[in-house]
Amino acid sequence: MKTKFAFLSLLAFCSFSLTAQVANDSILKPIDSTAAKQVQLLKPKENNIETLSPKQAAAIQKEALDRQKEAEKMKVAAEKKNKALDKKQRKLEKEQKQFAKEQKKIASGEKNLIKIKAKLNNEKKDLEKLKAKLEKNKRKGKLTEIEIEEQNIKVSKRLIKIQELQDDLDKTEKKLNKIRS
Repeated sequence: MKTKFAFLSLLAFCSFSLTAQVANDSILKPIDSTAAKQVQLLKPKENNIETLSPKQAAAIQKEALDRQKEAEKMKVAAEKKNKALDKKQRKLEKEQKQFAKEQKKIASGEKNLIKIKAKLNNEKKDLEKLKAKLEKNKRKGKLTEIEIEEQNIKVSKRLIKIQELQDDLDKTEKKLNKIRS
């Protein structure tokens, strides 16, 4: 695009210099190989430049400007597309992080559920042992009424603890089901 603009500027300069009837071939010095090729290809057309009118030169300049504007529009569209792709990429990454976070919460909830179930089972076993020991001692007649009441209080405390663990288990299951869905 820059070379086209430079070329058109050169054409305009040449056309103005030709109207003043100044011929100078030393102006066109190639800087690199691509510029040299362009100059060599354009030299035969220099004869046609002399016949260009100012209107034709203006039309060429207008066409170059139009092409430049179109290129800028394409560049802006490409930038918009890149921004949209970046935004979409960030959204996907955010969703992946959210999914990983949810999976971590589910795993943690399941771990807590297993732990509570284990505690509940241990408490039930201990309660059964305590009841069996109480019944055994009752049958043997080793306990007094006060000791029996104390043992009954211990059994009641275990039952309350079991009920609390069962409530915690239910809450954890509900929470886990809510996270899963």
